[in-house]
Amino acid sequence: MKRVCVYCGSNLGNSDAYAKAAEQLAAVLVSRATGLVYGGSDKGIMGVLANAVLARGGEAIGVIPKALVEKEVAHSGLSRLHVVDSMHARKALMADLSDGFIALPGGFGTIEELVEMMTWAQLGFHAKPCGILNVGNYYDSLLAFFDRAHQEGFVRGAHRRMVVTSTHADELLQKMLAYRPEIESKWAD
Repeated sequence: MKRVCVYCGSNLGNSDAYAKAAEQLAAVLVSRATGLVYGGSDKGIMGVLANAVLARGGEAIGVIPKALVEKEVAHSGLSRLHVVDSMHARKALMADLSDGFIALPGGFGTIEELVEMMTWAQLGFHAKPCGILNVGNYYDSLLAFFDRAHQEGFVRGAHRRMVVTSTHADELLQKMLAYRPEIESKWAD
C-alpha cells in the first residue's frame, strides 16, 4: 500500500491510549514506507498522528474543506495540503489518494467516513481494505452492531467480513495487506 487514509478524532479523547495508538500507527506506516492521508487538521488525534508521521520523516497529506481552514484548524507543516470546497469533495479526494482506510478512535465524523468507505466497498465502487484499530475496545459496540446487522439479514456475510480489525497497528496493516475482497451482491435474492 502506497498510502493509507486514517480517520480519527479532532479531539484527544479522555484516554492517553488514543494518542499513543496514533503515534504507534505513525511508526508502523513510516516503517512500511506507507504515506498518510487524513483530514488535514492539527488538532486532536489528527494532529498527533500527522506530527508523528512527519517527525519520523514520513509523508503526511491533508485534505481539508476551505471552511475549516478559515477556522484555523489546518495543519501548516504537512507534506501536502489539499484545500477543497466541501466535505463531499474532501472524502472523495481522500479515497482517491488512498489504498486503504483505517479508523482510530474518533466521533461522528470518523464513523461516518469509515462507514461510507465500507458502503462503497459493499457496492463494488472500490476493493480497498477497511480497517479499525480498536484501541482500548473503543469500537466494540460498533462491531457488535455490524454483527447484529449481519444476523438480522441487513448485511451479507462477505460484507461483514470486509472490516478488518486489530488492537495493534502492525497486525492491522498485515491484515489489510492480506485482504482480498469477496464478491457478493449487496442484495439478497
